[in-house]
Amino acid sequence: MPSYNKFKARSSSTSFGRSGGGQRSGGGSRGPKRRGQYIHPSRFVQAARLIDVEVYTPKHQFADFDVNDVIKNNLATNGYIIPTPIQDQAIPFALEGRDVIGIASTGTGKTAAFAIPMINRLAGNRNANAIIIAPTRELAQQIEDECRKLGKGTGLSAALLIGGTPMGPQLRDLKSKPQVIIGTPGRIKDHIERGTLQLSNFNTVVLDEVDRMLDMGFINDIRFILDMLKDERQSLFFSATLDGKVNELIQTFSNDPITISLKASETSENVEQDIIAYSSPREKMDRLHDLLLSEAVKKVIVFDETQRSVERLSNELIARGFIADAIHGGKSQGQRQRALNRFKKNEITILVATDVAARGIDVADITHVINYEVPQSYDDYIHRIGRAGRAGKTGFALTFVAGN
Repeated sequence: MPSYNKFKARSSSTSFGRSGGGQRSGGGSRGPKRRGQYIHPSRFVQAARLIDVEVYTPKHQFADFDVNDVIKNNLATNGYIIPTPIQDQAIPFALEGRDVIGIASTGTGKTAAFAIPMINRLAGNRNANAIIIAPTRELAQQIEDECRKLGKGTGLSAALLIGGTPMGPQLRDLKSKPQVIIGTPGRIKDHIERGTLQLSNFNTVVLDEVDRMLDMGFINDIRFILDMLKDERQSLFFSATLDGKVNELIQTFSNDPITISLKASETSENVEQDIIAYSSPREKMDRLHDLLLSEAVKKVIVFDETQRSVERLSNELIARGFIADAIHGGKSQGQRQRALNRFKKNEITILVATDVAARGIDVADITHVINYEVPQSYDDYIHRIGRAGRAGKTGFALTFVAGN
């Protein structure tokens, strides 16, 4: 591991078209801001471990799935040949109309696991409608992009209900009665209350990243939305974890579900974790500056606590000559998407973010996650550092901790 001058802890509407909407607070959460938990610095220190993963032999190829020819052609065109484990096991049950609970880590192909059977069901029945609920704007947009590729030529249309963009296009898309709604809980509820979205004829629902939505305080909004759907429906729930709170929600709104659990290990196990001590704000900034100049730091997300602090830190880094940008809930969706696209294309290599970016950002080549401020909870920490060390690579996570 490269040297970071470390301080060790003392103990161990067109076809799938886009539109906009808005969530009500920084990262999209309606719930009250949680008080930060005390997290002992030793929990931020852990060596990466090489995990022996049993080679999975799929039972199917995508060409084997009983979907219509248009979808099969889209799968082939987009390079879908061999399904991932969650796709291989979930898609056949979902195609049969079963309710499915899929437990799998981020980055395992869950979107296609629910999108393929959903699109196939809707393409064969113009009276069918589906709603997909995700915790963040970025994840909702990624789902919409995937659905658009897989549903090309099926004649299906969608409305994307997320924050930070003008309401006009969104309302226009809803007036065209799209078969698919993709969005975040707060904005979807807003439309139901406005009377611009009726869900009584929706017979397919997908909840993606269920655990994160509950963490963000969306439980009441989700219950409100699910109560609006048809009683006879197919429910597809995907989550990285299945604790009591998540399981209670799922069991309340599902019918004899099949559970597929492929959670093999923590996302942090292939991430080298350490802390950086500082004694003053000036020293903290200088240490971050030196760290970002390290040859080992190729592409990095720097997490700060608030919209204001993220903006301030991003501006300071730019003033120091770094190529950086910021992403947080106070920016418009266009600004957030431009920053994310620049990051994906390596036009910038430093993205400063609030926890809105902890999930829903799928960038495979992030080398480092830097917690400039200690996260609110250990779960938030795990979500943050899961952005690094993807695709079998070792990532690095460094957390700034005030020293004595």
